[in-house]
Amino acid sequence: MLTPRDHLMTRDQEFQKLAQEHTQYSSRLDSLTQKRYLSEDEKLEEVRLKKLKLRLKDQMEAIERQFRQQFGTNVA
Repeated sequence: MLTPRDHLMTRDQEFQKLAQEHTQYSSRLDSLTQKRYLSEDEKLEEVRLKKLKLRLKDQMEAIERQFRQQFGTNVA
């Protein structure tokens, strides 16, 4: 049985786009955190990426919440 998130990942283009962006931001953040020292620009980028990631996560959760309200929690 698919979870609502799985269902959205396979059938909702907006959700897929948001998840892809979230993954890209995570990857960039991971590369920044691997560095021992960050430049001032990199520090600003890190903060910006964290905010963007959080915004995307909030949007994804809102879509998932709306999906659950519309279709219930069990989707086949």
